[in-house]
Amino acid sequence: MQDGKINLRDLLPEELSAALAELGQPAFRAGQVFDWLSRGAESFDGMTNLPKALRAALAERYYLGTPRVLKKQVSAGDGTIKYLWGLRDGNAVETVVMRYHYGNSVCISTQVGCRQGCAFCASTIGGLVRSLEPGEMLEEVMFSEKESGLKIGHIVLMGIGEPLDNFDNVIKFLRLVNHPKGMNIGMRHISLSTCGLTEKFDKLAELNLQLTLSVSLHAPDDETRTRIMPANRGRGVERLMDSCEAYFKKTGRRISFEYAMIDGVNDSPEQAALLARHAARVGAHVNLIPLNHVDESPLRPTPPERIAAFKKALEREGVNVTVRRRLGGDIDASCGQLRKKTADALRAGTERE
Repeated sequence: MQDGKINLRDLLPEELSAALAELGQPAFRAGQVFDWLSRGAESFDGMTNLPKALRAALAERYYLGTPRVLKKQVSAGDGTIKYLWGLRDGNAVETVVMRYHYGNSVCISTQVGCRQGCAFCASTIGGLVRSLEPGEMLEEVMFSEKESGLKIGHIVLMGIGEPLDNFDNVIKFLRLVNHPKGMNIGMRHISLSTCGLTEKFDKLAELNLQLTLSVSLHAPDDETRTRIMPANRGRGVERLMDSCEAYFKKTGRRISFEYAMIDGVNDSPEQAALLARHAARVGAHVNLIPLNHVDESPLRPTPPERIAAFKKALEREGVNVTVRRRLGGDIDASCGQLRKKTADALRAGTERE
């Protein structure tokens, strides 16, 4: 809520029906309004099939979240588009639109900043500012599609922030974006990435949403994982594997392990063998990721030939493994970098003034 008003895009259809009933409106009006919201309406005046008095009443109580493009970068190599969206309160988040042979995918942020502190990630620099509301996440998808002109068919919650640290808002966003009268993007076309907040796994499994759970593992042993991922403290890899196994048994949905290849840190033959055991236990697919460079981090990517050797070691153990294709390498590929660089530039400009 901002300025005493609520973002109308935060409301599910049943909530919208209740809100319009309070205004004395007939039931069919909720469907009309939800249709306008799903089409990315940017003003109440543009909702031309609504009575003028209703549009005025809505404008008194609600606002329409409409992020603005602070910066847009387009990769010359593969057409990947990276947006820095300015939010209503002056904060900003990043969204990336990627083109694949199976269609277009959007990687969205779920928080402004992040509190998890992973050593290899630019998103966590500066910590957590706030979590995004459901409508703000919906707007990332909606306005990325609208601005780019590309039909979005897949979503990954893998941008700035930890989705399970914003659990209730993320679940509501998923219901909004999945709604058949809304954007209608199927749950099986959505992937949620987490650094392993195991206390939320059972809660997510109970919902049985049929999305893909991607676990940012990045190290198979506690010593290494705790060093590069503070979220491992108090949880541990064994507990994480227990939670993954329980999630898989409950939902029947295969889990994916995200694994950033970091030179001399997590890329030894012994770590490959341990990773293979974890993957076999929970039936996980392993996605090896050449590390993105972050200026503030001393960590460096594993050389390509050693990534290939690591991949072969996993395959020998029967693990289903891929190496993520680099997209947008020329447009600040590291998540969080564009937001940070823009914020630094704005601060520098303010200081000069």
